[in-house]
Amino acid sequence: MAAYIHGNLALEPKDNRKPQMRETKKIVYRKRPIPVQEKLLYLFTVLICVVVASVIIWRYAQIYEMNTRIQMIEKEVKTLQVENNKLKLEISKAQDPKRLQDMANQYGLGPNENQVNQVNPSNQSAKTPVAMKTE
Repeated sequence: MAAYIHGNLALEPKDNRKPQMRETKKIVYRKRPIPVQEKLLYLFTVLICVVVASVIIWRYAQIYEMNTRIQMIEKEVKTLQVENNKLKLEISKAQDPKRLQDMANQYGLGPNENQVNQVNPSNQSAKTPVAMKTE
């Protein structure tokens, strides 16, 4: 009953023909090859870029190395400054007159009482020499 469509019992004629294929010509465009001079130009441009980038990277590596050296030297300078401050403190402690006097007394290097001459300011005479004028 599938053939009955809208009141018509006639069957549609079957088309046994193959569909016709249209032949179309496809136009193929071939790209011209790049000339040798242009290839060399591109090659040299790339080489120059690589060289410039290498030089820049090399310089940054040198700068980094110098910065690390500077930091190490600054750290060493700081430690030496701390050590110098400690040594200066030891020197000032070692040069303390009271400490030196105590050490001298400890080793028996005190002043000899027989050789000490004491000057008494009250025993000095009040006379002062007078200059004479000659005419």
